[in-house]
Amino acid sequence: MAGSFYLSTIGRAMKWAQSRSLWYISTGTGCCADEVLNAMGNRYDLERFGSVQQVDPCQADLLIVCGMVSHKAAPHLKRLYDSMLDPKYVIAIGACANCGGPFSPQFSYSVVAGVDLVVPVDVYVPGCPPRPEAIMNGLIALQEKISGQESDRFETQ
Repeated sequence: MAGSFYLSTIGRAMKWAQSRSLWYISTGTGCCADEVLNAMGNRYDLERFGSVQQVDPCQADLLIVCGMVSHKAAPHLKRLYDSMLDPKYVIAIGACANCGGPFSPQFSYSVVAGVDLVVPVDVYVPGCPPRPEAIMNGLIALQEKISGQESDRFETQ
């Protein structure tokens, strides 16, 4: 019995450590990218949540998709997602990434109707463009999802 307690405690500690050290790579094709940059700045500081921006997708475990995804860029986004190591997570930020926004397929032929058609999305952050506080709430919701806690912040899959 003591061995099972030890392993469960280590498992919870590992999930906590993994959720508090999300290294991310971001793709920005719209005005939502400005809000992500604002959230990375001095005032909101995403690094205090353990999130550090990476350049190489092989070192990142979080993909932040902000802005619209065109049909031409979708295979490149899929390849970027596939080059990340497991476990990997995706946050879709803004109306364009969530459902196409004002560039949805009913108005434009060149935009994908949501990034979830290209890569699996873990957390959706609503808004057009969302405030930096909403982006931070999306990151906290993902941390709670990874560590196994229930979250009512945003819709998660």
